[in-house]
Amino acid sequence: MKVLNIFRILIALCITVIITNSCISKADILPAKQYSVEDFFRNPEKVDFALSPDGKYFAYLAPYQNRLNVYVQEIGKKEAICLTSDTARNITWFLWGNDRRILYLKDKAGDGYMRMFGVDIDGTNLKGLTDFDQVHTEIIDVLPGIDEYVIVGLNKRNPQVPDPYRLNINTGEMTLLAENPGNIMGWLTDHDGKLRLAVAITDGINTSILFRETENKPFRNVRTNNFDEGLDPVFFKFDNKNLYAISNVGRDKRAVVEFDPYTGEEVRVIYENLDYDVNQLNYSRAQKILTSAGYWSWKREWYFFDQEYENMFRRFENELGQMVFEVVSTDRAETRRIIMASGDKTAGSYYLHDSETGKIEKIADSKPWLDEKEMADMIPVEYTSRDGLTIHGYLTFPRGYNMNNAKNMAVVVNPHGGPWARDIWRFSPMVQFLANRGYVVFQMNFRGSQSYGKAFSQLSRKQWGRTMQDDITDGVNWLIGKGIADPSRIAIYGSSYGGYATLAGITFTPDLYAAAIDFCGISNLFTYLKSFPPMWKPVLDMYYELVGDPVKD
Repeated sequence: MKVLNIFRILIALCITVIITNSCISKADILPAKQYSVEDFFRNPEKVDFALSPDGKYFAYLAPYQNRLNVYVQEIGKKEAICLTSDTARNITWFLWGNDRRILYLKDKAGDGYMRMFGVDIDGTNLKGLTDFDQVHTEIIDVLPGIDEYVIVGLNKRNPQVPDPYRLNINTGEMTLLAENPGNIMGWLTDHDGKLRLAVAITDGINTSILFRETENKPFRNVRTNNFDEGLDPVFFKFDNKNLYAISNVGRDKRAVVEFDPYTGEEVRVIYENLDYDVNQLNYSRAQKILTSAGYWSWKREWYFFDQEYENMFRRFENELGQMVFEVVSTDRAETRRIIMASGDKTAGSYYLHDSETGKIEKIADSKPWLDEKEMADMIPVEYTSRDGLTIHGYLTFPRGYNMNNAKNMAVVVNPHGGPWARDIWRFSPMVQFLANRGYVVFQMNFRGSQSYGKAFSQLSRKQWGRTMQDDITDGVNWLIGKGIADPSRIAIYGSSYGGYATLAGITFTPDLYAAAIDFCGISNLFTYLKSFPPMWKPVLDMYYELVGDPVKD
């Protein structure tokens, strides 16, 4: 398998690449059971379950000839049908188009342009629906209750921006719903599937919300947000007039608000967490109510709007343990739900919940060959940067070690990619592999990482290789100061921005690291910015503000 070969190279580099005169040796104490490399990195057995709208079937991704493909299974039966047979690339995303047809997306040879295909649940009528070269497909609305159509965005007419189309999921016939003037980056429909809102970049940096009362009227600009603040529409209220949005306008943390598109103003704050950004809002289509809002502290947290919904989650916690629970799919009537339970030591288990009978049934473990008892705990930590900023992160110790008994250990520092993302409390194959081999793994949410508010994000402005890198360095020195890290056995490893931070680490602080691995990282900001594909070009000025202007800076 190609993926396994890549990781074998990385593992070999972890042992052999010498950055300074010292090297990292294998930790002295290994856990009772040592798993193979393949055990950690091979594809999951089953993953990403979704119920059919009528609740009679579920579909999921599972390996077919070492590639993830779509399977469908009737509830109550053991046999599953493999609907797709792609052996070149994993299928990574699918959805139900109606009770009898599944839609899925895949790219070609890693080109990044997602194409949509459709197939019936008996394996017939496989058809490429948006199989165009260098055209990216995004889902705008699956149009629940309308069996024949979905609304998609395609950069077919203009490679830089998407136009919305109504797509027949059986024939591939498309109807253009609106012509993008060249600056609209996203479209939003109401609960009747009417295209009524758009988000546009007005001057390369700031964003505007465009709104129309009906599809017969033109869009008009109702609000412009400056670069430092954002009001992001999530979905319309159930009367299709005002909207629910997530906004940090006039506040540090992103909150759930009601937005009036007729006036362009926030009406009220619905939910706000004073410590963390809200990043998810869920609702019941059947009951027409909000159910929950999600945010990340050290782990996934939920605020519940509906008592019945909260009671369901509390039952999961009582019966299945203190993990992170998420409703990943429901049927149309919302009597059946698929719940995913996950944590730091489990890649995820899936349960079918029937609200009419109260039954909870496990339907799959993602990686059943990995024993949770043999995995390592991911412990939340915090430290202070040199300029007084609190930085949150995680330490994953080899099994049997913790903050109290870990002394002079080999450490792998693993800054996350993005960089406007964050590390979260979850199962990571790479982290668990390294801990299984006796290493402590250190992950940190340096300034600019998501969840911590506007001010924390702004501190990362044009700070690649500067204070963002200092946050990583300060964390390593904190580990050394606590006696956890052996100063002569510290490695740094990362991909994407984490790869950039890896290269910056061995450039600016070469004596701090004994080894380094840059995996598909950014090594030259000039060529990185020049290499943007057409569909990224409209946000290039934003990158100049965030990272730096190659001419002015």
